Amino acid sequence: MKENNQEINKYRLRQYSLDKDGNNGAFRVPYLGRYYLQIIVSDGLDWDHVSVSLPNRCPTWEEMSFIKDLFFDENETVVQFHPKKSEYVNNHPFCLHLWRKQEQEHELPPSIFTGIKTE
Repeated sequence: MKENNQEINKYRLRQYSLDKDGNNGAFRVPYLGRYYLQIIVSDGLDWDHVSVSLPNRCPTWEEMSFIKDLFFDENETVVQFHPKKSEYVNNHPFCLHLWRKQEQEHELPPSIFTGIKTE
C-alpha cells in the first residue's frame, strides 16, 4: 500500500480518522467529477484492505481499478476474494473489497489463461 499518501489525505473524512492514522481511515473519493466512492482502509494483522462502496449499486471494474491505483503502488498485486459460502460476510450489499497480504507476493495464474498480451 502506498505510504504517506498525501493525495488520499485530502479525501479523508476527518470525523472518522486523522492524518496520523496513516493508511487507516474513511475516505470520500470523487470519481470522474460525477459522484463519490465511499472508502474504508485498514492495514492491520498483516493485510492491506480497502473497501469500496456506493449507495445503490456495486462498484464497477473501472471504479475498483481507479481506487487500486490510488491506494496501492503499480507493482503491487491486489485481489478480490470469493470465499467459500460458509465464510461469507456481507454487511453492505453494494461494497467490494481489495486485499493484499503484506510482505508476500500473491501467486497469479499465467497471463495466457486470460488472453494474449498485446504490449
